[in-house]
Amino acid sequence: MSTSLPMDPADAMSPVSGSVMDRLVEANERYASQFTDPGMDARPVLKVAVVACMDARLDLHDALGLALGDCHTIRNAGGAVTDDVIRSLTISQRALGTRSVMLVHHTGCGLESLTEDFRHELEEEVGQRPPWAVEAFRDVDQDVRQSMQRVRTSPFLLHRDDVRGFVFDVSTGLLREIHRD
Repeated sequence: MSTSLPMDPADAMSPVSGSVMDRLVEANERYASQFTDPGMDARPVLKVAVVACMDARLDLHDALGLALGDCHTIRNAGGAVTDDVIRSLTISQRALGTRSVMLVHHTGCGLESLTEDFRHELEEEVGQRPPWAVEAFRDVDQDVRQSMQRVRTSPFLLHRDDVRGFVFDVSTGLLREIHRD
């Protein structure tokens, strides 16, 4: 029951149509008016956590045939397995019962065009170096392999044997599995 917000991006900030944030709040009001508490807890039914890029072209629930409550979804730029992702996966596994980890990167990722120079430019602009890495990459397959390795070697995770990585093709919608070298 998705409540899409069809709008022309040029009109997003128009005083007539309201701000994007206003439109999101209005969409939530429509959603809430038909909402029924599904009576489920925070434990994912399928016992899987999906780590994916935040790219707006990835509709993970539709692409993977998932329903509300099926999985934990952890998203960030590039779907990078950072310390914070390990933190979320650790909580997902140890406190909420997940056992499998699916990594989903994608074709045409914006991180393929960035470098660590991005951090240097930010430091010059704001006078403070960001404490995080950009996690830029040139080869999406190798980046998925690196992400799988980070999950498989984390001492904090209980379940590291069912970790699989994929590349989502933004043109076709198909997943391509990446295997270890």
